[in-house]
Amino acid sequence: MDILYKNLWEIGASELVMIAIGCLLIYLAIKKEMEPSLLLPMGFGTILVNIPFSDALIGPINELYHAGIANELFPLLLFIGIGAMIDFGPLLTNPKLMLFGAAAQFGIFFTLCMASMFFPEIDAASIAIIGAADGPTSIAVANTLGSQYVGAITVAAYSYMALVPIIQPPVIKALTSKKERMIRMPYEQKSVSKTTRIMFPIIITIVVSAVVPQATALIGFLMFGNLIRECGVLESLSETAQKVLANLVTIFLGISVAFNMTAAQFLKLDTLLILGLGLVAFMVDTAGGVLFAKLLNLFSKTKINPMIGAAGISAFPMSGRIVHKMALKEDPQNHLLMHSIGVNVSGQIASVIAGGIILNFFS
Repeated sequence: MDILYKNLWEIGASELVMIAIGCLLIYLAIKKEMEPSLLLPMGFGTILVNIPFSDALIGPINELYHAGIANELFPLLLFIGIGAMIDFGPLLTNPKLMLFGAAAQFGIFFTLCMASMFFPEIDAASIAIIGAADGPTSIAVANTLGSQYVGAITVAAYSYMALVPIIQPPVIKALTSKKERMIRMPYEQKSVSKTTRIMFPIIITIVVSAVVPQATALIGFLMFGNLIRECGVLESLSETAQKVLANLVTIFLGISVAFNMTAAQFLKLDTLLILGLGLVAFMVDTAGGVLFAKLLNLFSKTKINPMIGAAGISAFPMSGRIVHKMALKEDPQNHLLMHSIGVNVSGQIASVIAGGIILNFFS
């Protein structure tokens, strides 16, 4: 009987804290419906790896982590699914939206300066890329640079991506007035030719890879997914990439991330500092996009709703949906979805380019 209860006595306060965090993630996923496909497996995985002598940690979760995250396979496969989901039509209709995606990457370089005060240069660069709001890019950069904090960076990137609905609205409201949030932006539906849609991912891949070779795999897999969507001859494959592949990889990714969420790894000063810097990066990214939109309004006759600037972070499609919902809350007739999604997909491209730039400077 003593042997049966031995494990119970091995659960310390730190393990209980991590199990509570896992339960919180599950609660947010189910009750609040905050990116459940990501938070639920992360939360449940956190519980599994914090059970003393857990065979899940040394067995399947360990194998999944080293087979899919340590070598960047899962993030790249997920990029194919994301690319297949993305409709670049709103961006191709209004190419200037790309400017907002670039402006919303300011948090990366701001955080790089902050992180350099606490961590070595390579680790600071790896931590800064959390501001890309893009889990696959964060993992790729941290792995390539050989950061010792890959685990904490992965957890921070994916946790904050899932918590975007909590992080962004307060920042947006703090930087905008109600009048600004109620600015309407009529959307003109313009047709984009099939040839343009097909050539766009090919040209973007060639140009970005030529300028930033370190981003070739990331931009290539993303644009390959989009090419599957737009080519018109692979409908079943496109549907599989969008649904089956993306969902399956997300489940594996969420559970694999939990490999780094043991009490011994997670409840450390360095990890908590990285989480804090990641939060700063997300907030500054959001602020950068909003403030850039407000700056443009000083010179533009046609006013821009500053909230769409916040969608320039790469958290697709969460950020675009948040801006749309905030606009409807202020004015039920104010539909910003197409504008915000256009900015959001531009942020997806910009984040990959930013990751390549970081690699170019520090690898």
